[in-house]
Amino acid sequence: MKNILLLFHILVFLQLPAQENLTTKQWQEDLRFLQTTVHKDYPFLFVKTTKEIFDTEVETLYKNIPDLEEHEVIVGISRIIALFEYGHSDIGFNQKPFEFHYLPINLYEFSDGVYLQGVHNNYSEAIGAKVIEINNIPIVEALERIRPAVNVENDQYFKAYGINYLRILEVLHAQGITDKLENSIELTLEKDGKLFTQSFKALPKGETVPTKYSHVWKDENWLEARNQSTTPLYLKNLDKIYFFEHLPQEKALYVRHSQIQDDPEEDISSFYARVFDFIENNDVEKLILDVRLNGGGNNFLNKDIITGIIETEKINKVGSFFVIIGRRTFSACQNLVNELDNYTNVIFVGEPTAENINFYGDARPVPLPNSKIPVYLSFAWWQDKPAWQNAEWIAPSIPVTMDFEEYTSNQDPVLDAALNFSGSDFKPDPMQYITDLYLAGKMQELAQEVPRMIQDPRYSFFNFEAELTKSGYFLLHSGRPEEVQGGIQIFLFITQVFPNSANSWKNLGEAYLKVGDKNQAVKFLEKAIVLDSDGEIGKSAKEMLKHIKK
Repeated sequence: MKNILLLFHILVFLQLPAQENLTTKQWQEDLRFLQTTVHKDYPFLFVKTTKEIFDTEVETLYKNIPDLEEHEVIVGISRIIALFEYGHSDIGFNQKPFEFHYLPINLYEFSDGVYLQGVHNNYSEAIGAKVIEINNIPIVEALERIRPAVNVENDQYFKAYGINYLRILEVLHAQGITDKLENSIELTLEKDGKLFTQSFKALPKGETVPTKYSHVWKDENWLEARNQSTTPLYLKNLDKIYFFEHLPQEKALYVRHSQIQDDPEEDISSFYARVFDFIENNDVEKLILDVRLNGGGNNFLNKDIITGIIETEKINKVGSFFVIIGRRTFSACQNLVNELDNYTNVIFVGEPTAENINFYGDARPVPLPNSKIPVYLSFAWWQDKPAWQNAEWIAPSIPVTMDFEEYTSNQDPVLDAALNFSGSDFKPDPMQYITDLYLAGKMQELAQEVPRMIQDPRYSFFNFEAELTKSGYFLLHSGRPEEVQGGIQIFLFITQVFPNSANSWKNLGEAYLKVGDKNQAVKFLEKAIVLDSDGEIGKSAKEMLKHIKK
């Protein structure tokens, strides 16, 4: 994203004086100002929530302000902004004089639980422990309690950025994890098969945990859980924005790119010119681009990456180009992976991204008039794909997660999956492949390919029934007679592929009801009821039958 203007505004607003101990009236004025500003200048943000819900939450907080402490008001405003569910829209915590208190820990959720990835060296016995409870509240419940205060775009965003709201004592109080604002908190931990409790005292007011790319790094004051004897490629050379390394045994070139910014020592254009020159002149059969740590930057710098991949024919083919994505893949890097998905033969590996495919970004700081706390509100709509292809994230075609043991022992199962993958017949975008067969009229091939792909473990990431159903409804509601009939054909096809799915028969019945064929609708709704007589789908089918038979 273009962020020079944003940085300028941030610097300006951080210079503005703020008042301590604001009155109830002043906080209420700030809240009304925010409400008015959103309705007047940012009404387009009402996509995932409604104006009515927003106003209701504002009124609730407005009435409660007289009974709240200042940090509770700030977290309350955070809950209101979080209703928009766009990662770029949030409130600036820790602004003088309203500074918060942070626990000296860094939490990270691995596939087998939440662990203390980093701690201050005063708590060395706790490093690498699994978190079981916070203040006697199970970790899963504690995460659910803080989630409403986080500007969560999707579950991956929460894993990357939201989880560490648990280390902010003011948030713990405002969200009901503690009964009052404490200066320390007790965690129930598990390590080496033993349960124990550890009390953590807050860092000095305003001091935060020093993290880089969601990790604490070992130094004279901080400890981290990973074995320091070696460093995996994805954490190597983090003083550079990007670097590449040849893996001759695998005939692969590995590139880690951690920000969409020019490195001070070499701009993106020059770096990728070297990358593609190396590929052309060496024994390289695979390119692996790792953006799992990449939280964005300036998406106008993506062009040379995209065009370079397209022009490098030995790499731009199925099975030769892999992109590692993850929970920090966000903002301008979401634009990058969208464009790679659109224009190259990429295979995504790892975890889903932290951003919606199409999203609001580029937030403007809006300082509240009395507290001067900046609220960041997104104003730019980024749409790299058609509206009907929007989704909560880019999902990997090869889903791979990492457990705590793999992290601490410097393994990288995600990179291993990319290096070990083979199969030129693999379809990175199954739905596009199915659509192409359908549009080409290759119905017999379609009838053979879809069942085969459903049984192929390489496509376990793809929900064939859900995606086919989505396409069927899209055609059914198009209003064009030929497309409506096409929708019915898709629903018929789904029942053939998933004959034991009550939902497939209910949808087919609903499709026939849409075109006025009540006899067929009744037939297929009754089939759904037989398959799911006591379930929610069966109940829905019964309701439809009642309306038909009236």
